[in-house]
Amino acid sequence: MKRPFTREEMRVLDRKAIEEYLIPGIILMENAGRNVAGEAMGMLQQARPPQTENLPGARKVVVLCGKGNNGGDGYVIARHLHNSGISVTVFVVANISDILKEGDAAINLQILLKMKIPVQELPDIAAIENLAKELRGYDVIIDALFGTGLSGEVREPFRTLINATNDSRKPIISVDIPSGLDANTGEVLGTAIKATKTVTFAVSKKGFYLNEGPTHTGEVVVTDISIPKELIH
Repeated sequence: MKRPFTREEMRVLDRKAIEEYLIPGIILMENAGRNVAGEAMGMLQQARPPQTENLPGARKVVVLCGKGNNGGDGYVIARHLHNSGISVTVFVVANISDILKEGDAAINLQILLKMKIPVQELPDIAAIENLAKELRGYDVIIDALFGTGLSGEVREPFRTLINATNDSRKPIISVDIPSGLDANTGEVLGTAIKATKTVTFAVSKKGFYLNEGPTHTGEVVVTDISIPKELIH
């Protein structure tokens, strides 16, 4: 296994891949989202065998997104699952209009909207409490709220959403890192997702193996998103 990286090392890795190797960030995001979608498909087949897919309520996924690039990965995941015949709903803890202003996440959100994949805002705790009642109706929950850059304590309404997700007792896939877990120290920043599986990008993260990291990551899958191996080594 390659040595796990810190958040600072991952930031440098991403920057060099984009600036020195001229790999557009949106390609890295596409690869990341597609790979997580593949892991979700495997989890869905375990939760509900393919022969049940025509039954009412079968094979449903909810994707919980923040406003940054981790959320952008979530939009890619939703698109690939939708194209595979899965019923997908996306919830965003932000104003959609703010996300659409610029960046790779904006492009992928625009695609979802054009495809008419349901995207709903979670503006406050009341909206999240309403969603909490529905989470057990999904087969898999995708956590795309925070990435490795989070270092401060989780605030509301994210805190309520993370707690509700954990309380749902449904399989959870975290995108790159369980939201609320410190990528460097493995400390829980107030509250954190307890993932069934964490699909992390390029290399594992140092915090996965420290403090509370092992109890929150679940199964760790390291997936290639086309960052040059020369940079990783």
